[in-house]
Amino acid sequence: MIHLHNVQKVYPPNQVALKNIDLKVDSGAFLFIAGASGAGKSTLLKLLFGAERASSGEVVVGGRNLQSVNRNNISLLRRNIGVVFQDYKLLQRRSVGDNVGFGLEVMGVPAKERRKLSHLMLQAVGLEDRIDALPQTLSGGEQQRVAIARALIHRPKFILADEPTGNLDKEMTNVVFDLLLEANAAGVTVVVATHNLSIIEELNLRTIVLDRGKIIGDFDSPRGIG
Repeated sequence: MIHLHNVQKVYPPNQVALKNIDLKVDSGAFLFIAGASGAGKSTLLKLLFGAERASSGEVVVGGRNLQSVNRNNISLLRRNIGVVFQDYKLLQRRSVGDNVGFGLEVMGVPAKERRKLSHLMLQAVGLEDRIDALPQTLSGGEQQRVAIARALIHRPKFILADEPTGNLDKEMTNVVFDLLLEANAAGVTVVVATHNLSIIEELNLRTIVLDRGKIIGDFDSPRGIG
């Protein structure tokens, strides 16, 4: 479960990114975070991943209060979290297959098994023929798909995705959300930050709306929120 209570995030000198955030997301739920650029979507995901700490309040993910967890334990917690970053964060000197299997490598999975699982995940996003390519040889959309495969491969308990389809066409957007929905159906908690209102309305799942760092709406059936 994810639970945020009275969360504030202020960047120096006095830039308020999030204000008075109260949010509960049940285990196995699917949540969209909507809002314009600068509304606080990415900051909220960073708090859930432990990449940033809240200035005040409580951020609880999987029963752990991230405000009081040290860096070593944050690393262990992240093994249960798959993250799709807006800027991909791929390892530029390692192959696509190595990038997808990196989390498995950290967990000690043997190279042969990592290669097999990476190939299967890349096949799911239509990139199995690029397994030995370097990230810089891929388009932005292809790199995004690699990032999504990397987030899903180790079957995490949580998936956090920041604009996961920003560089993808409609067909590949549908493929990506099919994968996210499939993971969710298997019990994975999925949180997706996006300004793509069409996909929000199409899937009609719970959506919170951020504006200037505050939650201004929480919709179980969000069709027509735009």
